[in-house]
Amino acid sequence: MKTVRLTAAQAMVRYLSCQMNSDGDPFFGGCWAIFGHGNVAGLGEALHGIGDDFPTWRGHNEQGMAHAAIAYAKASNRKRAMTVTTSIGPGATNMVTAAALAHVNRLPVLLVPGDVFANRAPDPVLQQIEDFGDGTISANDCFKPVSRYFDRITRPEQLLTALPRAMAVLTDPVECGPVTLAFCQDVQAEAYDWPESFFVQKNWKQVRPRADLDQIDAAIAAIKAAKKPLIIAGGGVHYADACDDLRDFAHRHNIPVAETQAGKSALAWDDALNLGSIGVTGASSANAVAEEADLIIALGTRLQDFTTGSWALFKGSNHRILSINVAAYDARKHDAISVVGDAKVTLAELSNALGEHQARSVDPALKKSWIEAVDDVTALPTGNALPTDAQVIGAVQRSTDEDAIVVCAAGGLPGELHKLWRAAKPNGYHVEYGFSCMGYEIAGGLGVKMACPDREVVVMVGDGSYMMMNSELATSVMLGHKIITVILDNRGFGCINRLQMSTGGESFNNLLDTARHVEPSAVDFAAHAGAMGAVSEKVSSITDLEDAMERARKADRSYVIVIDTDPLPSTEAGGHWWDVAVPEVSVRPTVNEARKNYEAALKNQRPGD
Repeated sequence: MKTVRLTAAQAMVRYLSCQMNSDGDPFFGGCWAIFGHGNVAGLGEALHGIGDDFPTWRGHNEQGMAHAAIAYAKASNRKRAMTVTTSIGPGATNMVTAAALAHVNRLPVLLVPGDVFANRAPDPVLQQIEDFGDGTISANDCFKPVSRYFDRITRPEQLLTALPRAMAVLTDPVECGPVTLAFCQDVQAEAYDWPESFFVQKNWKQVRPRADLDQIDAAIAAIKAAKKPLIIAGGGVHYADACDDLRDFAHRHNIPVAETQAGKSALAWDDALNLGSIGVTGASSANAVAEEADLIIALGTRLQDFTTGSWALFKGSNHRILSINVAAYDARKHDAISVVGDAKVTLAELSNALGEHQARSVDPALKKSWIEAVDDVTALPTGNALPTDAQVIGAVQRSTDEDAIVVCAAGGLPGELHKLWRAAKPNGYHVEYGFSCMGYEIAGGLGVKMACPDREVVVMVGDGSYMMMNSELATSVMLGHKIITVILDNRGFGCINRLQMSTGGESFNNLLDTARHVEPSAVDFAAHAGAMGAVSEKVSSITDLEDAMERARKADRSYVIVIDTDPLPSTEAGGHWWDVAVPEVSVRPTVNEARKNYEAALKNQRPGD
């Protein structure tokens, strides 16, 4: 057996550089790295040595780097991913939030934090967590509950099994999610005689599991028996490359479609059968049909509470859920008729068996009425002092073409975008709402641009999320990956302030002007963005915003536009109840009244159906 002598770190990066996806492209788009004493000597030297065969990207914040890597994977429909390496202490724990985000959203990312010395000779080392009762614990154990696969590399030869296991998880349609390989810093530098066969190029083909035939038969019977079926398209449609298949299936069998946050853009917004968004942030057209549907066809969705209206949306008598999902865990939720299989393959099999069967047509006036409602709330302002989020969305929409990708994550904007954004092409809508993670937006936009360099990327972010994490704006300038960022400054956490007030509470500790302070907050976001190298400006009206968007599109680097907005209004059209527990006891009448309304709404919940 021919061998090659390499350090463990050199072996890792060489192995990773040889992994290909089903299209024959490198699976990894490189490695994000912030070096510290736990990875600079071992992995740092290895990454330098491999050069452009496995490029290293420098970020400004570990969580931001991981968000960029995760967004890259999402925008690539999980066909590509990135690696992220940090030192052993705060650099590592900074990534835990991102790991949770990837875990919730079933997205691949390889996290390689440095770890303590395996030989323990210099213990306790700088940044080492010491557990009085367990000598094997380090800060990296925080990753265990938010990793799909976790391993601690304490010997070089452990990589011979750990790396293939990691790749199997990263490329598996069911197990897909974050992998953490905690890499002891002394082991990174140790040499080993590696079999050359370990570094032979490997193609990881996209696996498309077929459903059990009995499950297919049950699904066919349910669809044929249904008088009012509705398809709910989730993120799995994108990851299975099944957008065209969904369109063909829906039209052949005349079944309307609603979209989750992750599924939005699976079907063009103007498709006659696309009723729009579903659930708490849903279109009135989609929710009206969902309420009366006798068969909910959940396609590639995990049926999160925003999708189901906290399980109070589906009101049809004797309605059933038909869940088509590659993950049995998701397919079996809520006593569904389960079809465990790939969305693309399953749609083809169902369509062939259904033949020319068609469901009843939905009243086209529902979609027409919803489009008119969207036109109304996104139109130019007619008298309001400050624009609403919806009006800003309308301006951005009018200023971009159908190839643009809008990116968002948290606050009120995801709800407004889910209702109002008109996605014309697949992957044109990139909103991380499984974890609703503030601070994802700009780093995520960078990752999307790296995955889709030929498409315009527009990040929409509130001032609260911008303040959480903005440093990767400087990285986008540094790397030459232009993103357009629109900052909506409503002076605080406007979304949660509205929720606070809607549950009977007083506006408290959310808006900057009513929070406890000595000096009023006066952040100059345009100046801040300019200091990081972006072109920036602040505009005072929606018309000025549209003009600024034109300048931004022509710019040669990242561009930031700031606009003041009203923190109170949100789109009243559409939407649905969401279960947010209201206190049973309060001295304030508004809370007590909200509690009565809450208890009444709870009676509509049907979680066991």
